[in-house]
Amino acid sequence: MYSTSGKDEVVIKIIGKLTLEFPELDQIKVRNVIEEVLYKYDVLPQETSLVASDIDDKLSMYLAVRRLEGLSERTLKNTNYEIVKFSQHVIKPLITVNTTDLRVYLAVRCKGLQQNTTNTVMSYIKKFFSWLFEEGYIPTNPAGRLKRTKEPKRIKQPLSKKEIEQLRLACTSLREKALINFLYATGCRLSEITNINKDDICWSERTLFVIGKGDKQREVCFDQAAELHLQNYLSSRTDSSDALFVTERRPYGRLGNRAIQKMIKNIAKRAGINKSVHPHLFRRTFATHKLNSGAPLNVVQGWLGHNNPATTQIYATTSRENLIHEYRRIS
Repeated sequence: MYSTSGKDEVVIKIIGKLTLEFPELDQIKVRNVIEEVLYKYDVLPQETSLVASDIDDKLSMYLAVRRLEGLSERTLKNTNYEIVKFSQHVIKPLITVNTTDLRVYLAVRCKGLQQNTTNTVMSYIKKFFSWLFEEGYIPTNPAGRLKRTKEPKRIKQPLSKKEIEQLRLACTSLREKALINFLYATGCRLSEITNINKDDICWSERTLFVIGKGDKQREVCFDQAAELHLQNYLSSRTDSSDALFVTERRPYGRLGNRAIQKMIKNIAKRAGINKSVHPHLFRRTFATHKLNSGAPLNVVQGWLGHNNPATTQIYATTSRENLIHEYRRIS
């Protein structure tokens, strides 16, 4: 454990505050400027009241560190939201926060929430206090004894091959056909789809590189059906946007997450599929169908961009159709 000097702490706080307002800020350059200005000054912390909270200052530093580690802006935003919410209920110095404070807060914050959501909220708090402890800001980690809520295990069924065909037939535009086929063929995350540019695609190999979680790059493949529908869609466009998928109306901006979610929901409604159909369901379907077709787990892991094979294993649920077929085959 170690504790930063007053001057170092001020530098980190300033950078943290600035990067929250200006995400594209060159942190190294700004740090050099601030350190140059403060070089001949001594910085001492101001005495604070025993009832004052110092969470805001530490949170700014924490977010700055996590951003440097490559966390996505979405994760940083969610982290900020949960820790700020905590600070509004537990108003005391971090050094005095105990496990009971955290448990009481979580009981109120997570009342009525599902177990997985409760665990997500708890995870943000546990990681924050773990960092505070590791950096020497608190003598003990009060979140260390928090236990995850046991989540009920439910089999999340992927789309069947029949449902995939229903979705394809329900598409009414070249863009919809290209999107549905591309989602199913690649297993890409929604955030990855929205960031793809036309020039990212290698048509001769039917491959492209995407940027996934943790700013990690990986290569994905797509099939001939996706290639055909993509080329038909791109050939129909008259805009100059670099994005692979764009809006229908001028100025033809990059298609965003919510627009894609809404599009898929509308297609599913037209297809008569009476269950929630969303972008991640295509990723689950891609993985399950590939595994059921005999693809090795480590290969599917690479396609999905998972660090841990256990994450990929979640998708290795044998389809209902396969279970029935195997039962009848051996009966």
